Amino acid sequence: MGNFKLAYHANCWGDLGGNAVGVTSITQLSYRTFGDMRRAIADIAAAGYQGVELFDGNLLDFPVAEMRSLLDDHGLTLVATYSGGNLIFDDILPEELARIARAGDRAAELKAPHIVIGGGAKRFDGTRETDYQKLAAALDRVKEVAEARGLRAHYHPHLSTIVEGPAEVRKIFALTSIDFCPDTAHLAAAGGDPAEMIREHASRISYVHLKGFQKEPFAFTPLDRGDVGTDAIISALRDIGFNGWVCAELDSWPDPLEGAKTTMEYLKSA
Repeated sequence: MGNFKLAYHANCWGDLGGNAVGVTSITQLSYRTFGDMRRAIADIAAAGYQGVELFDGNLLDFPVAEMRSLLDDHGLTLVATYSGGNLIFDDILPEELARIARAGDRAAELKAPHIVIGGGAKRFDGTRETDYQKLAAALDRVKEVAEARGLRAHYHPHLSTIVEGPAEVRKIFALTSIDFCPDTAHLAAAGGDPAEMIREHASRISYVHLKGFQKEPFAFTPLDRGDVGTDAIISALRDIGFNGWVCAELDSWPDPLEGAKTTMEYLKSA
């Protein structure tokens, strides 16, 4: 993998979800993995990674000193925290930004370089063109929140949001100045060619999520299998001179440690 620094997301060590209180309190609606983050961090280090990414809810569960000790004990860097929001509704945007700021504060205290944001709600009655403008304006606010804390902010296009495929990615990045965190599996599942999209948006990419994906039946996979051309993606990253953190992830796997090791074996060979 050359000059790339390798991290792994802790989201595979339990079921994925959010804080239930977020149903009635937007400011508490953080992402989380319902699993043991201490085990996840130990396993990620054992699999040979240098860094870890955590959901905002899991990160905020830990006092700073405890998380710092946990990372230091396993020789890991907190590379990023991942948060999200609707980001198109004026009334709740301040609540969402307050939550993102809390996660940013914690990430900055732990000297993480990045914060990643997913979102852009799909309305029950269909997406409006103005939703992209609202999302872009919100992402610019997120960037301001991050920069005030010494973090670099990234938008992560995601299935089930209003930014999934190549045309929507192109549209949103014409409207906002936030960086682009490509998730190779989500982009492929939405009909994109991740390698081409990395080349097209090279100037916006300083952090990457690598993930495998198979079409039938739909599932995310380790990098050594599935329908995403990861070799071509790595070639594209080399071609654009990328030399930052690459975070591999696997949303669900029967044995999370085995999945992390399998992905590391592929990355070493790549």
